[in-house]
Amino acid sequence: MSGGRRKEEPPQPLLANGALKVSVWSKVLRSDAAWEDKDEFLDVIYWFRQIIAVVLGVIWGVLPLRGFLGIAGFCLINAGVLYLYFSNYLQIDEEEYGGTWELTKEGFMTSFALFMVIWIIFYTAIHYD
Repeated sequence: MSGGRRKEEPPQPLLANGALKVSVWSKVLRSDAAWEDKDEFLDVIYWFRQIIAVVLGVIWGVLPLRGFLGIAGFCLINAGVLYLYFSNYLQIDEEEYGGTWELTKEGFMTSFALFMVIWIIFYTAIHYD
């Protein structure tokens, strides 16, 4: 007999109906995931938008993009990618969340501010004489 004790696996969280709780990350990547919690889905939209802002801010800063072209490009890509994500990939009913406009503007101004800061920092660091 060995003196080692076997670790017990922690119990998995269960929903009220006895089903296993699915993590948010696995629901984000599955097109057939059900979003019971409205705030959870809006949080996913918010943070997805922030990730897009950082990525585009770095790209726009490394490329010497300036002015209206950069801002318009960010707005179109940010809104377009999110719209394609929730309407085509997830195929959710937008009316459950207040309509397409509510989902499109969820966290937009915060992501725009983050984009501007990242864009300015990278552009200044790389292209400033």
